[in-house]
Amino acid sequence: MTRPTPAPEDPSEHPSERPVEPLAGDVVAWPAPAARGPVRGTVRLPGSKSLTNRHLVLAAVADGPVTLRGALVSRDSALMRAALESLGARFEDLPDGGLRVHPLPLGKPLEGEVEVDCGLAGTVMRFVPFVAALRPGRVRFDGDAGARVRPMAPVIDALRRLGVTVHEEGEPGLLPFTVHTPPDAATVAGGPRASEDGAAGAHSPAAPVPEAAVDAGASSQFLSGALLAAAAMPRGLRLRHTGATVPSPEHVGMTVAVLRSLGVRVEQPDATSWTVAPGGIAAHEAAIEPDLSNAGPFLAAAAVTGGSVTVPDWPTRTTQIGDRWRRILPAFGASVALTVDRTDRSRAALTVTGGTRPDGTALVTGARDVADTAELAPTVAAIALLAEGPTRLTGIGHLRGHETDRLAALAAESARFGVEVDEQTDALGFPGTDASGPLTPAVAQTYHDHRMATFAAVVGLRVPGTAVVDVATTAKTMPDFPAMWTSLVAPAAGADEAGAL
Repeated sequence: MTRPTPAPEDPSEHPSERPVEPLAGDVVAWPAPAARGPVRGTVRLPGSKSLTNRHLVLAAVADGPVTLRGALVSRDSALMRAALESLGARFEDLPDGGLRVHPLPLGKPLEGEVEVDCGLAGTVMRFVPFVAALRPGRVRFDGDAGARVRPMAPVIDALRRLGVTVHEEGEPGLLPFTVHTPPDAATVAGGPRASEDGAAGAHSPAAPVPEAAVDAGASSQFLSGALLAAAAMPRGLRLRHTGATVPSPEHVGMTVAVLRSLGVRVEQPDATSWTVAPGGIAAHEAAIEPDLSNAGPFLAAAAVTGGSVTVPDWPTRTTQIGDRWRRILPAFGASVALTVDRTDRSRAALTVTGGTRPDGTALVTGARDVADTAELAPTVAAIALLAEGPTRLTGIGHLRGHETDRLAALAAESARFGVEVDEQTDALGFPGTDASGPLTPAVAQTYHDHRMATFAAVVGLRVPGTAVVDVATTAKTMPDFPAMWTSLVAPAAGADEAGAL
């Protein structure tokens, strides 16, 4: 992974002296709006990217058509749709905003070699190779330049254990590579099809359940990809995690919960192994929860300005990692209230109110030690930069293998704002403004990483003159982010709700 560095057009320039107007070529920096006072409003969020792409995969391998409600429309979901279409699935946008998915023909050989563009989407590059292995043939995977440095070895190793040939075209364990699935691979046939109780047919010899071992220490997506495709494997799958820990275990829990909600039998005999029974997925309808991770920047806006922001339709029970905001934000002095809907107790309104001093000005306290923030870390880092006391984020080393090396990127961008961050292998330490002094305006780089863009937007609330290079990268999971953010932070007359655009 290439370590992020200051912008190449003038690497020696101190961040406080960088112009807000840009930059090399035709790249234009977005002027991040500064808060004129406490930020207040309501933000309706689009569907969860993590849930959308899981449901898209399961719809594509179902036994019949599937209708999805509330599915996210973004670059990552578009890449997933295109990948599944190339494997034979069909998508139909319905007049009422729903999405109907017609599944791919499982087990039927591909008519020719297929090309899959993963972009920079981890779910596409880690989920779809397992789906590709459900049809005999050859499928080549590649993506953006940044995708070619993201770890893929656990996916490749697991496929090989299941009888699939993988040809690596460049550095081992990375994109690009070609998956070649023979007709007798365990993912396609590999012997008699087992019944739902794991036994072979009455006139067939016993068919052992295929097994795969995956080290998911770098990403929980390695496990989720295998689990999702296992529902369509003729004999199911026994899956074992071989690493020390799984980052973002909520995402594995999400995958298992979605499978079970669709009638797939998933057993977990211990914390590191899963057995998915064969049987397939019936035609169904499903609704996608709002994206709670993407709630972070908007809730942080309340926390760092002493304001109040409400997110409606917050699920009262969820496997999304974004539900951690309810315990993270109070550590910075904010208060969190969950008001359950009286007519539908599965939904609630989450309201975050930032801390204030007696004179009404914002007060953000250092949180000291905050562990395992996972994909929420960039937004937590923005709050920590603006807090008055120290904060240390730990257990986030796996973020070095995300869209960029996020620990290095956060350290580099903090330096642009005039703050030296203590960067360790799997931790970041922020001194707090009482030690670092006030932040200075900067033109923040994003490294093609949507969460680095929202990190800079949050910092810009309290640092007038901040600009964000390539804010359009937020389209990965939230295409309307710039408009939603401006609507909340600097609303036009009469506007009172971000997201309702």
